[in-house]
Amino acid sequence: MQITVTVNGAEHSADVEPRTLLVDFIRSDLRLTGTHIGCDTTACGVCTVLLDGTPVKSCTVFAVQANGRSITTVEGLKQNGDLHPIQVAFKEEHGLQCGFCTPAMMLVGSKLIEDNPNPTEDEVRWAISGNLCRCTGYVNIVKSIQLAGKMATAGSDS
Repeated sequence: MQITVTVNGAEHSADVEPRTLLVDFIRSDLRLTGTHIGCDTTACGVCTVLLDGTPVKSCTVFAVQANGRSITTVEGLKQNGDLHPIQVAFKEEHGLQCGFCTPAMMLVGSKLIEDNPNPTEDEVRWAISGNLCRCTGYVNIVKSIQLAGKMATAGSDS
């Protein structure tokens, strides 16, 4: 099937098999490897991308279902050469260790602070509850997302 998707602001058209998963299309066809493959069962969430602005586990979506839609991967967070506040905050607050879950956590966190720039710890933990981290214990991930909200708010005030 022929599909056309907008990924990180750029339109892409491709022929895909109807059974191709969105995660495989992103990684193999578009060569955007920031979207990771973890469990293939929806349990870990490392394949999370934003589909029309909503976090989805791309191992649960067929590429053909994304036809005509907009996808944001971790590579799309950086805008005009500037890191997104979530990327800066993850560095500042040490919100990663091995980095495997980090792209998905950043995408979920960016959506959360877009909707709620001042989330509580419980709100952050709820937002990231579909994403498994095997390294950090989540403390610094939560701090990173909260800092990113503050940074985004401060940036919009200037």
